Amino acid sequence: MKIATLFISTVLLLTFFDCSLQAKQNAKTGKTPNFVLIFIDDMGYGDASCFGATGYTTPNIDKLAAGGMRFTNFYSAQPVCSASRAALLTGCYPNRIGVSGALFPNAKVGINPSETTIAEMLKQKGYATAIFGKWHLGDAKEFLPLQHGFDEYCGLPYSNDMWPLDDIGQPIAKEHRRSSLPTLPLIEGNETKELITDMKGQDKLTTIYTEKAVSFINRNAGKPFFLYVPHTMGHVPLGVSEKFRGKSEQGMYGDVMMEIDWSVGEIVKVLEAKGIAENTVIIFTSDNGPWLNYGDHAGSAGGMREGKGTNWEGGQRVPFIVAWQGKVPAGTICNQLGCAIDILPSFAEVAGTKLPENKIDGVSLVELWKGNKQAKPRTELYYYYGKNNLNAVRKENWKLILPHTWDSYDTIPRNGGMGGPRVKVKTEKPELYNLQRDPGEQFDMASFFPGKVAELMLTAEKARAELGDLNVGIEKGAGTREIGKSGK
Repeated sequence: MKIATLFISTVLLLTFFDCSLQAKQNAKTGKTPNFVLIFIDDMGYGDASCFGATGYTTPNIDKLAAGGMRFTNFYSAQPVCSASRAALLTGCYPNRIGVSGALFPNAKVGINPSETTIAEMLKQKGYATAIFGKWHLGDAKEFLPLQHGFDEYCGLPYSNDMWPLDDIGQPIAKEHRRSSLPTLPLIEGNETKELITDMKGQDKLTTIYTEKAVSFINRNAGKPFFLYVPHTMGHVPLGVSEKFRGKSEQGMYGDVMMEIDWSVGEIVKVLEAKGIAENTVIIFTSDNGPWLNYGDHAGSAGGMREGKGTNWEGGQRVPFIVAWQGKVPAGTICNQLGCAIDILPSFAEVAGTKLPENKIDGVSLVELWKGNKQAKPRTELYYYYGKNNLNAVRKENWKLILPHTWDSYDTIPRNGGMGGPRVKVKTEKPELYNLQRDPGEQFDMASFFPGKVAELMLTAEKARAELGDLNVGIEKGAGTREIGKSGK
């Protein structure tokens, strides 16, 4: 028995060392790199200390930026959950593929199986794939991650406030719009692992995702992998483990950011321990701007105007860091334009995979990542919101706000975890902003630069022809495709 036990232990030890040695050799010989994509919920432009956060520090995120590149003009594709995630994973503006807003539990729609996700693209090259965190692209089985290229999944199928409780986890009246929602499921694979019935369940989510991510890296260090960690936090209701509760000066939101920073550190630590950090592209970014009317339970737009759910800069300009040892120049800043839809084609270039057969909107940012200061892969950006409303366009440093109505945060926020009121505001005529000089969008320059307004209106017309614009009565564009529909 002792000999058998010793033999098994020796085999396991040799296997471990062989895996680590193979991983290190892969890194040195330039074999296909791994990808780690960390995606935070409702984290504003100013919510990491390397982007100006105060009241807490994010040393691991800052270290990632110090070892890589920080973008100052990077955008989510839309300022809302499902739409921004659909864009991230497919390389398409979400309205191109029929996704809008935030999908609710038991939705009859979701990501169309005809669309190619990053995970499906990379599996063509033999990648192991996993997602640990928030999905939000449909909760019917055919829409869940395992049916869209992921080998492993553990997380929530939608936002953590889509449950029959209020924003701080308290019971609500029967007439409340959430009262009929199902209990929040934590899904593993295709099945519900457990039901989250109170805030204690939410408090453990960041830790669960992190532990799953570390385990996945340990088990797949000897081959190429794609790890997607879309954290549930800092979406309200805010949950945080005891190890970080009460640790920040900023309050609950600061505690949550400190735990997310810890999570980043744990992931980087295991990459280094397995000898594969230098052969791994790590990206850290957010799905949209902060939900500002939640006061001390919300993040910071870092001086940008408005927040989540608006097409002003605070709604879509987000923190973005890319680190890739030996390839991305350490401690650099890129001021060029980038968007979440550009991640898929960037990964395709790095991994040497084919792009999806369906038309996409993203462009590769790899030349920027390598430090090529002459590269300018993206010069335009479309700001859509709602069902299919084009509310703004950007070209170079100029942004044209188109006539539309939005819910403004220009009111006093409510503290303590409950959302405060918002006020409807309407832009009656086009407004022009120079984002190089006025990133806070305070000074309308339309009357001074009519030629620039006309130029950007051509960009808007191009977007409308391709993708539509309900603001002017165009429901669909020539290039739009259908959202997936459940067979149930």
